[in-house]
Amino acid sequence: MEDGNMWIQYISTIPATRTDVINLQDQLDQKLQQRQARMTGICPVRRELYGQCLDELIRQITINCPERGLLLLRIRNELLMTLETHETLYESSVAFGLRKALQGDLEKIHLRNRIHVLEREKSELQNELSKIEAKYEAAEKRAAERKMLDDKRHSEEALVFRKTNQQLKVN
Repeated sequence: MEDGNMWIQYISTIPATRTDVINLQDQLDQKLQQRQARMTGICPVRRELYGQCLDELIRQITINCPERGLLLLRIRNELLMTLETHETLYESSVAFGLRKALQGDLEKIHLRNRIHVLEREKSELQNELSKIEAKYEAAEKRAAERKMLDDKRHSEEALVFRKTNQQLKVN
């Protein structure tokens, strides 16, 4: 269908000439330009046009030698199946890659959450450690003060006992 008109093309049984092949090549180049097919990379328009050209070449060859034409048809079909297989593999690998990327993102989120939890626990433990160290220092200070008082009292008692002992020796 072109420009709103339906075209029907009948297959010719006349063998193709060199001029027919050159015309086919020119038509291919013209269609590639008209439909703005990309010359590199993946282009569905270019693929479709080259497929139509290959079909026409197979038709022309089949008229001259049916066996050769059937062999080319088998080769074309095999290549199409291989191409479809590669497309399927590509799509499944892209899907696999996306799944793995999402899993990685989820794992990152999980690990970040875990880091926040552990940092919070660390902070709480550091606060608890600070409180315990403060209590320890206070207890050490009290113990040092008690020891000083006990030492002072002991030295005073010893002094009193020495004085008493000397007075008893004098008497």
